Amino acid sequence: MPEIVTAALVREGQVLLVHRSPNKHAYPNVWDLAGGHIDAGETELAALAREVHEELGVQIATGSAVHLCRLDMGHAEESVRLSAWIVSEWKGTPTNAAPEEHDEIRWFQTEELPTLAHEPVRTALMEATRGIRA
Repeated sequence: MPEIVTAALVREGQVLLVHRSPNKHAYPNVWDLAGGHIDAGETELAALAREVHEELGVQIATGSAVHLCRLDMGHAEESVRLSAWIVSEWKGTPTNAAPEEHDEIRWFQTEELPTLAHEPVRTALMEATRGIRA
């Protein structure tokens, strides 16, 4: 089963989201977390660091990554496993380093998160960040 990792970069009550390009095959024209496929032999955290660097141009502090949720989606040969993480520390300023994949990146207040490609991730993210602010 293919595995995907995604990262919610969180700072001061805000979450960084990427807007998937309208010409993407999977989940076009929706807001999502940055991330992608785990390569063979790669750990989740290594894939997370690589994908965030490729898409946002920053180096995450993997020690700051907290697991958010894991979802099995699809059916039969189209199934994928998605693992979402919250990241609170990184080096660099996030930019849209993958314009072929995303047409925009934007910070959102957690209370105002738009609908995401995977709504259970949005729900888990809102609950987790509520706990962080408390």
